[in-house]
Amino acid sequence: MGVVIGIDIGGSTTKIVGFQKKDGGRRLLSPLLVSAADPLTSMYGAFGKFLAENDLPLSAIEKVMTTGVGASFLAKPIYDLPCESVREFRGTGLGGLYLSGLERAITVSMGTGTAIVYAEKGHEMEYLGGTGVGGGTLTGLAKRMLGIESLEHLGLLAEEGDLRNVDLRIGDFAKTAPIETMPAELTAANFGKLSDMASKPDLAIGLFNMVYETIAMVAIFAARGRGVSDVVLTGNLAVTPYAAKLFPTLSEIFGVNFIIPDKAQFATVIGTALCG
Repeated sequence: MGVVIGIDIGGSTTKIVGFQKKDGGRRLLSPLLVSAADPLTSMYGAFGKFLAENDLPLSAIEKVMTTGVGASFLAKPIYDLPCESVREFRGTGLGGLYLSGLERAITVSMGTGTAIVYAEKGHEMEYLGGTGVGGGTLTGLAKRMLGIESLEHLGLLAEEGDLRNVDLRIGDFAKTAPIETMPAELTAANFGKLSDMASKPDLAIGLFNMVYETIAMVAIFAARGRGVSDVVLTGNLAVTPYAAKLFPTLSEIFGVNFIIPDKAQFATVIGTALCG
């Protein structure tokens, strides 16, 4: 019952998943996330918890595939098991295709920053670039502007917000004759109409909108450049309620199929395990 483990080791957070050989195929074991004060503590904690929750003896592990910035802290193999390192962008691309069931797509890793990968089955994953705008931008600005560090709490606050008090939209200066092909509700300038009366919820939803729209446009340009219509969104930032609300609207406006698959936050670690 050989199991290939994938581990994505961040600075203080580790994601782990496994594929178990079964009936000539492979079965995905439920992924999990563990946080700790440092990468090694986080990694070994995740590894031990994963084995315990899946009732796996150490002897069942065939190989361990690692990725992430924290992987450089591993000076020796984990419990003397065969270990291999995987380029993070390769894991992101493979994971995005696996979770979406697609043969070809743009895969977007929405983490602290944002990375864009062109993924096609049977080919090497191609890193196209990205943007420094991502989850780090969102939480950093929220901490400074609103005194909120939790992404979950920021999301709850944003539910009561009104973008009309924050963003300048096409309809604000083209109410009688909206510009052709540009819907009135399309953003012309994030925070371009910030009202003196804007509330904390207004600012919260404005921050979400700015970060997600920036990521969306970078992804749209990448998709057009590769002649692809499917964009798979992955990473922790892909699984917020606001992402589920905004991206379908952008899909309709720009003719790009934004997909947020189940287990989107674990795409990179799933792809990393698939490399084994």
